[in-house]
Amino acid sequence: MVQPEPGLRLGLRPHHRETADQPDDREPLALSYRSYLFVPADSPRKLARAAESGADAVILDLEDAVAPANKAAARTGAARFLTQPAPMARFVRVNGLTTKLTEDDVAATAAAGPDGYVLPKCEGPDDIEALAALIARHGGTESIGIMAIGTETVRGLRRLMREDWSHPRLTALTWGGEDLSADMGAERNRDEAGMYLGPFQMARDQTLLAAIEAGVSAVDAVFTDFRDEAGLMREARAAKALGFTGKMAIHPAQVPVIHAAFRPEPAEVDWARAVIAALDVTGEGVASLNGVMLDRPHLVRAHKILERHARS
Repeated sequence: MVQPEPGLRLGLRPHHRETADQPDDREPLALSYRSYLFVPADSPRKLARAAESGADAVILDLEDAVAPANKAAARTGAARFLTQPAPMARFVRVNGLTTKLTEDDVAATAAAGPDGYVLPKCEGPDDIEALAALIARHGGTESIGIMAIGTETVRGLRRLMREDWSHPRLTALTWGGEDLSADMGAERNRDEAGMYLGPFQMARDQTLLAAIEAGVSAVDAVFTDFRDEAGLMREARAAKALGFTGKMAIHPAQVPVIHAAFRPEPAEVDWARAVIAALDVTGEGVASLNGVMLDRPHLVRAHKILERHARS
């Protein structure tokens, strides 16, 4: 698993809000990663390529990328991959709760100690709790987190808009436009210029806001045209600018593009260091830099920039 430098853990535990009287000094449940590479867990060849991809995290897929007849083989492949040394974090995407396959997925992999599970077609905090209960039932440690995909159904998106999805095991929220398109009966989710259409842009925005509210990582959806590196770069840079901490990938070739997009520019790093130095000099929580007043929000942003810089 990728190890951060000291003091560079990202994110907060859910259900714990920082206040002036009660600063947050807890360790987060999981790290924030730039790239999450999907790999079918029933393909030894693709698993081997994923191990050498340079991704911050891999998602061993037991769901959409695996045919029904190969589910058992995929569980075996995922468990084997989890027990082998690898230079990245490892997650398992289980089958959705309505398929009745989820418990078998967890039972086959929990003891191998994944860093987390990805829950597709999640429709609310009760679904997160249901997966958490399965993890505990099958001997999963407290360090195993959950990344929920909360927009693959209209019901999930509507609940994401109305409710706080915080949970002790929740470490990230992400979204997807392909399954949502199918659930809506939409003919497409992007316009002629490749930009997301209204409902799908809204789903993306709601995921970001919900993740921030829950104090977890916000992970952007996959870019499905893996040959279009320029399009991926534009979309990943836009995600970073909004506050997403990482992006999912469907092909190893997308990993370096995502890393480059999420790498802070030199000017950003210089600004962050100057902000921290200016506030440190005053020691009063406010300062001025090039005629601009600085306070705590600037300091938080500066530290996040340096965290990303250190990891890249």
